[in-house]
Amino acid sequence: MKISIGNDHAGPEYKKAIVEMLKAKGYEVTNYGTDTDASVDYPDFGHPVANDVSEGKADFGIVICGSGNGIAMTVNKHPKVRAGLCWTKEIAYLTRLHNDANIVSIPARFTSIPQAVEIVETFLTTAFEGGRHQNRVNKIACQ
Repeated sequence: MKISIGNDHAGPEYKKAIVEMLKAKGYEVTNYGTDTDASVDYPDFGHPVANDVSEGKADFGIVICGSGNGIAMTVNKHPKVRAGLCWTKEIAYLTRLHNDANIVSIPARFTSIPQAVEIVETFLTTAFEGGRHQNRVNKIACQ
């Protein structure tokens, strides 16, 4: 499975831990994130992840910024992207199960690194339930 990841200055340590876990599980990872805490603009790191998911170059994406909101707003502008802001594993579970999200957005300033790793593990191992949720998912994209 191919995963693209991007982060701003709030997330280098989060990304490092997540990428380590992903590689240990055999995932192929493309890293678009910064590796320092020097201030950067989150859209510069979110757009490449969203492009990969939108164009089918990645199966899923992971984005990280301070609140998770700005980078989620950025990636959700792309066609075929459904990003969910997840601060617990339970929300990650539901955003996959009910919303068929293909990008998880993590708020680094509101989660610990172990929680973030757990969020990603849950997100990637939960299948979309379909059924009554499919019709709702079909209505998400603007016409």
